[in-house]
Amino acid sequence: MENIYTAPLEIRFSQCDHSGRLGAEQAFLLCMDLAGTHAARLGCGVGQLAERGLHWVAVKTLLRLHRVPALGELCTASTWPEAPGRVSNCRNYLLRAGDETLLAARTEWAVLDEAGRLQPVRPLYDPDMCFETARALEQPFHRFAGAFPDAPIAEYRVRSTDIDLAGHMNNAAYVRMLLGLYSTAELDARPLRELELHYRAAAREGDRLLLRRRAVEGGTELQAAAPEGPVILLAYLAQNG
Repeated sequence: MENIYTAPLEIRFSQCDHSGRLGAEQAFLLCMDLAGTHAARLGCGVGQLAERGLHWVAVKTLLRLHRVPALGELCTASTWPEAPGRVSNCRNYLLRAGDETLLAARTEWAVLDEAGRLQPVRPLYDPDMCFETARALEQPFHRFAGAFPDAPIAEYRVRSTDIDLAGHMNNAAYVRMLLGLYSTAELDARPLRELELHYRAAAREGDRLLLRRRAVEGGTELQAAAPEGPVILLAYLAQNG
């Protein structure tokens, strides 16, 4: 049983941001691709679950950038799931150049049926599956506390280009939305070190999202919420410098 999936990777033009290095949105997409490929090999990929009326949903993702690889750099990408809990399953990701860790990430996934009800995760895997105990990141997921400012700093309208095959805003599209609050000069002066997203509800094409921001110890917290509805997303961002 292939409990760890590993593949060579060359950083390509389509994966780079304005700096000529792997972009944060593209890093999230890379993790999604790795998860999808490995899950399919384990018999619980998107298509395989769809045949059973089920689908994966990301609950939260934590991504830490140690050194951002540049265009043309040769890396090795790997991913593996942890032993599932009752209704969720964490998956780990590493991007390395030789012995150097470039990127580490961890996502908590859940499985929903067509009615949006949580389903147990362990039965999706082979009964003989041996799960790795190692984690790409040992730190716990960020905890959000307290109310955000009443006044939003920006508004975002969900576009057709944000929508994924499940019909809602793609996980990585939220990264593009949040980083769009910063100029390239700001991102160059204080490069992204860590980004964590907690997905609270689905946003769909045409939805208005009000974005709020507050400074916290070590970084910045952001919120995306419907004007008269639920919180859609919570995010934590830390920068170097």
